[in-house]
Amino acid sequence: TVVWSENSVCFCIRDSRLSRCFTFSRDGTLFSWCNGHSVSVVKCSDGSVVSTFDLPKTTLLEFSPLNNVLVTWQPYTKSQDSPQGDANLQLWDLQSSQLIKALFQKKVDSWCPSWSEDEKICVRSVNNELHFFENNDFNTIANKLHMQKVSDFELSPGGQPSKVAVYVPGSKGAPSFVRLYQYPVLGGPSAALANKSFFKADRVTMQWNKKASAVLVTASTEVDKTGASYYGEQTLHYLAVNGETALVQLPKNGPIYDVAWSPNSAEFCVVYGFMPAKATIYNLKCDPVFDFGTGPRNAAYYSPQGHILVLAGFGNLRGQMEVWDVKKYKQVSKPEAPDATHFSWCPDGEHVVTATCSPRLRVSNGYKIWHYTGSVLHKWDVAAGSELWEVRWQLFPERSFPERAVKYQAVPSELGSTQAQTTQAYRPPALRHLPATPSSKLHEDEPPQNLRPGVSGERSLSKSALKNQKKREAKKASLDVSSKSLQLHLQCGLSGSSETRDVIEFHKF
Repeated sequence: TVVWSENSVCFCIRDSRLSRCFTFSRDGTLFSWCNGHSVSVVKCSDGSVVSTFDLPKTTLLEFSPLNNVLVTWQPYTKSQDSPQGDANLQLWDLQSSQLIKALFQKKVDSWCPSWSEDEKICVRSVNNELHFFENNDFNTIANKLHMQKVSDFELSPGGQPSKVAVYVPGSKGAPSFVRLYQYPVLGGPSAALANKSFFKADRVTMQWNKKASAVLVTASTEVDKTGASYYGEQTLHYLAVNGETALVQLPKNGPIYDVAWSPNSAEFCVVYGFMPAKATIYNLKCDPVFDFGTGPRNAAYYSPQGHILVLAGFGNLRGQMEVWDVKKYKQVSKPEAPDATHFSWCPDGEHVVTATCSPRLRVSNGYKIWHYTGSVLHKWDVAAGSELWEVRWQLFPERSFPERAVKYQAVPSELGSTQAQTTQAYRPPALRHLPATPSSKLHEDEPPQNLRPGVSGERSLSKSALKNQKKREAKKASLDVSSKSLQLHLQCGLSGSSETRDVIEFHKF
């Protein structure tokens, strides 16, 4: 059963056959799913059927930005009748329900072609080079990016001019690099808008900001040769279309768990470091703006409006979520969603969904709808013997939901809230009647702190002034120690105690 709501009216599609893939169009007007027999496309407004395709093996679906094309993918297979295999990536015209083009796509990675938002440009990676198509004409390659072994790419969001980030892994001692290009200028030594070279990169993840002015590149290795981390090594690089590049300095060693751009395109959040992990917001100069301290977290999620940030710890963590007002850097709530494998914001920026889905976890499947203040508004658990495979919000056009003032008091709910409970160290029964004493911890938690220039007097100084100030403080501290040592010697030496003199001599040395 697939259910969605629009304007408080609920439309249902009841399909008893097993369905393991579905998707909404980017504007939320169309919905498509495969039930193992066919692929269907319906309107979200009234549930009327738009198209039906006889594609029983489809496992992935995607709409083009303007809903002109439906892309379907099924695993690549060979048979006696077709030893070369069949084209498993198919592009369908939603107006006529006719096949536009059938292509070979063996790998599931980067399976879907990337469109610009106006659909004037579409890009595919074919045999380590990029093929560009224009105006959904897939019979003619309009342009190519010829480069040695292009391993990955990312097309910029928005309309024209479109930009593309390409990654080429290093080989034979040469470094890996990422370059930015603006279509259609793809050749020549000066064609690249920016270039960043680096070592220690088996794979990368590239993320454009919303304004398509900069890219964050997370470079990862499979193995950490120092043996410090099971997850390999990660570094974070910044590239801007104006040519600026930088290595983002992270003050704590350890993995980079997540990187998220703010929707305002002027800041980004990084979750990094050995547990308890740190989370820090950086500006476009790669300078830290706010440090959220340490905690059990490995993911960051900005609201669609960018006014709220959720720092969460899922997977092998207990599901704690820290909800922050980004403008005031004030914590709103701290709910918990144990065993959650999925999190996503509602387009309204007021609600979130957490879900426990298969195959990540095959027990206790279900989902919860939350208000960001920590209240659980709706809960649904899968019946015994059934599995939940995917949960998605219906999408809406941009700016459909304006930003609202942040609330700090939990909204009313019949299901209540699940705020994280503070835990105390175990104390034996014989000691429980005694006053509590500070307990030793394996890790000392670091509190949040604002790192904007001018917030603390030290950070408002120039580099030279800060250096001179540190010298003066060190000199003053040295004089204070000498003075205290002399005073201690005079006050204790008058007693004539040999034991006291021995202690004094020990401290002096």
